[in-house]
Amino acid sequence: MTLQFAYWAPNVSGGLVVSNLPQKTGWNFEDNKRYAQITENIGFDYVLLQTRFLSSYGAENQLEAATLASALAATTERLNIITAVLPGLWQPAVFAKMMATIDQISGGRASVNVVSGWLKDEFTSYGEYWLDHDERYRRSEEFIEVLKLLWNEPKANYHGNFYRLNDATLEPKPINPITVFLGGLSRAAKEMGGRVSDVFFMNGNTLDALKETIEEVKRLRKENGQGPIRFGVNGFAIVRDTEVEAQQVLRDIVSNANTEAVKGFKKSVQKAGASSPEGKGMWADASLEDLVQYNEGFKTGLIGTPEQVANRIIELKKIGVDIVLTGFLHYEEELKAFGEKVIPLVREKEVSLNIVNA
Repeated sequence: MTLQFAYWAPNVSGGLVVSNLPQKTGWNFEDNKRYAQITENIGFDYVLLQTRFLSSYGAENQLEAATLASALAATTERLNIITAVLPGLWQPAVFAKMMATIDQISGGRASVNVVSGWLKDEFTSYGEYWLDHDERYRRSEEFIEVLKLLWNEPKANYHGNFYRLNDATLEPKPINPITVFLGGLSRAAKEMGGRVSDVFFMNGNTLDALKETIEEVKRLRKENGQGPIRFGVNGFAIVRDTEVEAQQVLRDIVSNANTEAVKGFKKSVQKAGASSPEGKGMWADASLEDLVQYNEGFKTGLIGTPEQVANRIIELKKIGVDIVLTGFLHYEEELKAFGEKVIPLVREKEVSLNIVNA
């Protein structure tokens, strides 16, 4: 299978970096519709819609993911639309119905990214309990099990610790099987990925660290008797004519960081991955510079000329990455440039190195 490309939808204001550096990136529906229509014609396979309900890390405005997904489903033709969801803020049977509807609208292009949650205030301000780290993942696993039952069974029954189904039905079913994405670096996240996910998302990281995570999740997958699993990685792309220019853009982003917002974000996420029993999870070891791109996308190394970035993506492919999830400083121009300059180079290198079916 060829490597696939995704991009973060900027459906929250403030762009994809917590920086005061001006960004040519829109967040409203018309902007996101335009980006989706551009990307599906230049080689992107997926768009990931963020779920956010509060003004964290300076994102003052947020478009809700599922309703935006429905609108994009009706205004695109090929792009697979990944809707992020927070168990606890959504009831899974209702959300299963929403996703089946989005799949019907899109003609079979719906996917879901189940996010266990890291922002405590996002739950408590909406009247929901804030669970301990591993409890959040147990709830997410039940959430996914409920989704799959309703999408696949004519009548579903389920009796878990968090959710119940009693002879529940859902029609129409999704046109195509809905791919389930999830992510994390804690033991609980990896174990859940090994049991119930189709694609395991990883924050940005070094090749060695990513390879270690991939191998561990694959081992857990095998131990649980499950079939193949795919892997996605976040990477913030800075592609310029020269490496010097690209590195200067990175320095400009970091030197203009909104320090107060980054520190606030770091404090918030300490209640997420770092609170896992083993003290290791998403953001647990992230520096303030890493968190200027809030999913540590700088660490993946998609910074340089089109050739350099394409070579880096091939290295990701070699260690087992199947999907590269990209973010950009200036969506208005960089999404299109990435599709025109980088993706074709990756395709050429896949063929020349005979790793298309690796």
